[in-house]
Amino acid sequence: MSGAPLIGVDWGTSNLRACLFGADGAVLERRGSDQGIQRIETGGHEAVLSDLVDGWLPAGERPRILMCGMIGSRQGWREAPYAPCPAGLAEIAAALIPVDTAWADVWIAPGLSTLAADHRADVMRGEETQILGLAPEGGEALVIAPGTHSKWAEVNAGRVSSFRTYLTGELYELLSRHSILARLMEGDAPDAACFALGAERALAAPGLLGLLFSVRAEALFHHLPATGLAAYLSGLLIGSEVAEGLAAADPNVPILIAAAPRLGELYRTVLDLAGRPAAHIIDGGEASALGLWRIWEART
Repeated sequence: MSGAPLIGVDWGTSNLRACLFGADGAVLERRGSDQGIQRIETGGHEAVLSDLVDGWLPAGERPRILMCGMIGSRQGWREAPYAPCPAGLAEIAAALIPVDTAWADVWIAPGLSTLAADHRADVMRGEETQILGLAPEGGEALVIAPGTHSKWAEVNAGRVSSFRTYLTGELYELLSRHSILARLMEGDAPDAACFALGAERALAAPGLLGLLFSVRAEALFHHLPATGLAAYLSGLLIGSEVAEGLAAADPNVPILIAAAPRLGELYRTVLDLAGRPAAHIIDGGEASALGLWRIWEART
C-alpha cells in the first residue's frame, strides 16, 4: 500500500475532476468529465470513476482515491456527515468515510457545517477543500470561493471558523435565462463598463431587490446596450454579494480567492472598487488539488 498512487477527485453536481499525485504531492496529470452526480444513476458511481482513472492504475496495486464534493451528499455515492466548524485539515481527515470497492481504496471527505450566532445554519461540500488548499496554515484570512453558491469563509490558523453562502451564481442563471429581465438581453459577452456600473451601484446602495429591475429599465430607455445587460446584472449580483460579505468581515484580514481565472478577476474588480483588493487568486481546480493532498497528509 505504501507505494500505491494517490488520486484526488473533486466530484460535484455537474462535473467531475480527477488528478494523479506524485509522491511529493505534485500533480502529474489531470482528467475531467461532465459526469457530475446529477447525471449518474444509482449504483453507477464506481463504474464512472473506474473509467475516468483507467490507465493510472499500476498492475497489481490498489490505488488510493480521496474524493470531495457532492459525491458525499445524500444524492451522491455515500453520505459523509458534515464536520462542524471550527474545523481544519485534521478534523476533515479524521472524518473521512471509506467506500468499499473491489479495485481501489476509496475515501470521501466530509463537507463543513456552521451555526451562526442567530442560529442560522449553513453548509458546504467541496469548497472546504479549495479553501483549505489556498488558506495559509497560520494567521487569518478571508477566503472567497465564488461559483453557483459562493462561499465566504473566515480562516484562522488553518481552520475554518465560520462561513456564509451566497446564491449569486444560481440567481444569475435564473434571472438571465428565465425572468422578465432576460427578455431584452442579447448574449452574455463580457462588458467591463456595464459590469462596473452594476457593481458600483450595488456597492453604493446595498439592497439587491430594489436594484434588479433596473436591468430592464435601463434597456427600455436605451441607457445600456442589450449586449451589456448580462454584464450589468452580473455586476449587480456580485457587487451585492461583496457589499454584504465585507460588511461582516474584519477589514484588516487579507482576502484570497479560489476561482476560475475569469470569475476570479470579476471578484477582484469588485473588491478593488470596494477598496479591499484581493491579495491572491488561485484557480479553483488547483486549490482543490492542494486541499486534497493536504487532507491526505493530515491523516493520523
